[in-house]
Amino acid sequence: MVKIEVQGVTFEKIKAVIFDKDGTLENSENFLRNLAQKRSRLIDAKIPGIGDPLLMAFGVDGDQIDPAGLMAVGSRRENEIAAASYVAETGRGWLESLEIARQAFDEADQYMKDAPPSPLYPGSLEVLESLAKVGLKLAILSAAPQREVEAFVKRYQLADYIQVKIGVDQGLSKPDPALYLQACKDLDVLASNTLMVGDAAVDMDMAKQAGAAGCIGINWKSQKAINLYRADVMITQLDEIQVLQTTDDSR
Repeated sequence: MVKIEVQGVTFEKIKAVIFDKDGTLENSENFLRNLAQKRSRLIDAKIPGIGDPLLMAFGVDGDQIDPAGLMAVGSRRENEIAAASYVAETGRGWLESLEIARQAFDEADQYMKDAPPSPLYPGSLEVLESLAKVGLKLAILSAAPQREVEAFVKRYQLADYIQVKIGVDQGLSKPDPALYLQACKDLDVLASNTLMVGDAAVDMDMAKQAGAAGCIGINWKSQKAINLYRADVMITQLDEIQVLQTTDDSR
């Protein structure tokens, strides 16, 4: 097992660390903002006047994206349902509204498929490597679709470090603790021997409900992120996660 210290806070008997992807390992802010804008424009083209309210619902304001907003923390399905709700307010039936949203989202995906990949945050690769080196099991648990999580791991050659990759397509989504418990099961560890690292309240809530040993909130811009108030400790760089001690049973 591993003893980890973060800004003077010590976590004992850690066997695994579970990471969020967007906003934690991957600087996807620009991509998510552009995707939200494309989705809203496509729906607005069919239903004029709905674009700006949709952007607000997605958590996008100009060139800013709310780290606690729907686009940043919600699954694709949750974003589709939110968009469909705004469409339905114009008097269209629910099934028609869902179809309009789905078609717009699919078209936006096609438009964005050639967008440059979002970069890793500085030092992310080195931290993953160092944690894996001391015998910690690592996982990614993201609200992004499964294919995007797998593509992210492949693009940045993280397969040697990331043992479990979980995205959200249908069914469960954050902050349902069952997702976290599934990641723990796949890693073959108890939740009480894991740490969660994420940039959103849903990450903290999910891990705490599942019984994680601790929750590390990360905001790459500021330590005063209101949405991370439930984190046990907040950081602005991943390398603030320090290994203090290892024992043979961590391997």
